[in-house]
Amino acid sequence: MSKPQMFSNPLSSLFWILFFAVLPGHGSKILVFPVDGSHWVNMEVLVKQLHARGHQMTVFRSPESWFIKEHSPHYTSITVRLPEDKEIGMDLFELSAQRILEGRLQGTLMGSLVQVTELMSILHVAHKATCATVSIILEDRRLLQELKAAKFDLMLTDPAMPAGVILGHYLRLPMVYNMRWMSFGEGHFSIAPSPVSYVPVPGSGLSDHMGFVHRALNMFHYALNLMQERWLVVPIYRELIEKHFPPGSDLLSMQLTADVWLMRVDFVFEFPRPSMPNLVYIGGFQCRPAKPLPGDLEAFVQSSGQHGVIVMSLGTLISALPREITEVIASAFARLPQKVIWRFAGAKPRSLGNNTLLLKWLPQNDLLGHPKTRAFVAHGGTNGLYEALYHGVPVLGVPLLFDQTDNLVRLQARGAARMLDMATLTTEMFLEAVKDVLVNPTYRINMQKLSSLHRDRPSHPLDRAIFWIEYVLRNKGAPHLRSEASSLPWYSYYTLDVFALLLGVPLGLLCICVLLIRAAVLRKAKGSAQPQQSKEVFQVNAKVTFKANSKEVLQTKSKKFLQTNSKESAKSKSARKKVE
Repeated sequence: MSKPQMFSNPLSSLFWILFFAVLPGHGSKILVFPVDGSHWVNMEVLVKQLHARGHQMTVFRSPESWFIKEHSPHYTSITVRLPEDKEIGMDLFELSAQRILEGRLQGTLMGSLVQVTELMSILHVAHKATCATVSIILEDRRLLQELKAAKFDLMLTDPAMPAGVILGHYLRLPMVYNMRWMSFGEGHFSIAPSPVSYVPVPGSGLSDHMGFVHRALNMFHYALNLMQERWLVVPIYRELIEKHFPPGSDLLSMQLTADVWLMRVDFVFEFPRPSMPNLVYIGGFQCRPAKPLPGDLEAFVQSSGQHGVIVMSLGTLISALPREITEVIASAFARLPQKVIWRFAGAKPRSLGNNTLLLKWLPQNDLLGHPKTRAFVAHGGTNGLYEALYHGVPVLGVPLLFDQTDNLVRLQARGAARMLDMATLTTEMFLEAVKDVLVNPTYRINMQKLSSLHRDRPSHPLDRAIFWIEYVLRNKGAPHLRSEASSLPWYSYYTLDVFALLLGVPLGLLCICVLLIRAAVLRKAKGSAQPQQSKEVFQVNAKVTFKANSKEVLQTKSKKFLQTNSKESAKSKSARKKVE
């Protein structure tokens, strides 16, 4: 069809205008290296949207992947098979959660130690598997040739596990992060100034209002995270990087080469902190208006009447809690007039009430957006909390792993959530907390205020994310947004060399002054000593001279006396002779 024929019909013209308005300049080839689990839930949102805009999406996955399907209409997959001893199962997280709960029963200190130990254990296993994945890819010459021949335009990755970072660096592709976490912890700490005086470190469980003790605790967690990065994570990849990259390459430098960092953060939720030009905030980008529920689920929700519904979910990694805890929660739910929809896998609790519906999967966003939903019982993952924030539903938090406590602290500090310790949970305690969140209007009012702020924005976070991904595609990168801080050595970044100069100059001048004063004092002391010494020498000389002179006088007098005596004796002798 020629151009005149294409636009000769008004309806046809409207169609093509809308078509070209939606479609980007050309379909680009985007390589995606995601992290499985809940991270894939939000990465898939970007993949689908980019595919809808005409881009060709290729996604790396494991054959044992929990959520990343091999076949999808939205992407082509590349499956990398790991050795069996490197595969990670869901039981890793469930067993870890159980050990953390057991540790908390022994006290706060023991619970914290167990939590740190378990986190490091999980990170070690996960990074070992990630390193093995990258090693397999980089040693597969045929796969590498195919990747190079495909001429990808961009690497879209989640740097919580740096497989995509290393591969993107190897293929020399522009990079965009869909992220919140990196090897240190929260991504801001790797790229932006993060004063620990008011920016809480991941794992600290602190807000941005800190006294002296809290700041000391925050500094301790900063040091702990730094040691975790430098002594646990970085060494795992050192041999791989030395083998496949030029001398001097290192993981931390590679991580800072991304052009745009799409941060899954909204400052309605997160505490305010310094930022950088290539940080783009897309917190809540996966949230959307609620869709109608399936018929049977809608009927159950409507049966709640004026009391409404409580939704409970512990996320994608923890499907079942220890038996005694599930019995406590089920027993408390059974005593409520509300209906409960609980995402649950495992043996049905004996104390389960008729008002509670157990589901292996539930349409969480649609349930939270339902007008009859009154509260959300959650583990504290960001996906669920942002959905609750979007729909204005107050939260009762029961954190278990990773960042869940920190996330709930942020909502609790804003009066939109309450938090319980799962380890010490009792039926009465849980029941009281649920009733408090349901009855106390403060929680709902504060959450709805946050929801209003979250929605009051010039564009949807998903649109913002897509714009910046395509911005990097159009411009073949965005190095002008990267700060020079990424190339500075640590002592220059903290201006320690300047401080050394500023301290060195006055200290040097002070030393010179001290030496000059000391020399002057010594010279003066030496000068005052010389006259005294000369006087003493003069006196000694005078004494010696006097003695010598005295001796000479005596000798002279003696000679004169002898001479006089000899003359007188001679005269006397001559007189005697004359007389005779």
